[in-house]
Amino acid sequence: MARESSPAQTMWILEKVDHPQFPYRLTIVRGGEVILALRPRDRWPGSQGNIFCLPEEGRGFPPPSEELERVPVVSLRRYGKRLSVVLDRPTRRRCDFLFLKKPYKTRPGEYEQVFWQTQQGLRERRPRVRFTVRPPKGLHIVIDTRERYPWKFTGCRVERQQLPVGDYALLVRGEIRAVIERKTFSNLLRDLSDLRVLHQKLGELAAYPAPALVVEAQYADFLRPDRIKPLNVRYCQQALAELVVLHPGLALQFLGSRKLANAWALAYFAAAAGYAQDRAPDRVRETLVRYGPGETPTRPLLLQVRRVIQEELPAEFSFRDLKAWFPEVGDERLRYVFRKLREAGEVSCRGRGQAARWIREG
Repeated sequence: MARESSPAQTMWILEKVDHPQFPYRLTIVRGGEVILALRPRDRWPGSQGNIFCLPEEGRGFPPPSEELERVPVVSLRRYGKRLSVVLDRPTRRRCDFLFLKKPYKTRPGEYEQVFWQTQQGLRERRPRVRFTVRPPKGLHIVIDTRERYPWKFTGCRVERQQLPVGDYALLVRGEIRAVIERKTFSNLLRDLSDLRVLHQKLGELAAYPAPALVVEAQYADFLRPDRIKPLNVRYCQQALAELVVLHPGLALQFLGSRKLANAWALAYFAAAAGYAQDRAPDRVRETLVRYGPGETPTRPLLLQVRRVIQEELPAEFSFRDLKAWFPEVGDERLRYVFRKLREAGEVSCRGRGQAARWIREG
């Protein structure tokens, strides 16, 4: 059943256009604002694989003549260079837009290519690259000083520090980008006896990017009456289910042994590092910013601003460039963060007023 429309709801709108090569206009609209506008060659990819699209801006396309469909958008997310859309209807629900930059053959610069793809088309094409992000080499992993017998991370840069939360953390450019809390069977069993305290700990863990709770035991171990005394099976089942429901952003993994948990943690950190270093295409980034603040990671504003400056903005940028990433944050609060970064020597400023340009240092 389709959901009722509201003024702030995100809508998928397809319209007919009188144009020989691009006879359709596809827009994603939120609260009356167009956050993405494309001109596709067909109305749905289907079995034909890719549909080539052109961004609408500045191309002088004729206006649409007829609305063909209007559907609520359930989800809008980024996976690498893809913008993935889920629609609120029983068929033709899922599709991706792949955004690529190609160099011109006869002059300097780049041009944008957009390909509209569906699940069926992706299966038939079977691309060689299967991963959304490419795990980098040389991970920087921090082990908490309170870990007595830590996991091994061969081939990584490893150091011991007291972490604010968790037992292991992945650093990318000096910032925590993933964190793991490690539990043995006896550790977690003891914590389950006081769920209120455990929820507090996991709530703090979940405030960081890519949080995970890794258990060196099987789920079935917590259903054995002889091993979980004085707790019982029904209590453990309900308690473990409650952890998942109340902390939906937390990856809870039962790995069975120390060796498997260690291997999973290394792969997890590699994927998190690849995602942290993966730069979103400009149009994807701008679309998600307009889509809503829910796409911004939940963490202190200073860390969010630092990541955007280091990974998303050019070396020289304006206050307006940064403001586009944080439309829900007041100007005074952003300027306060700027002052903190300037005092730390991470940015410098040239010029004044609207002509001021900020320069990333280091």
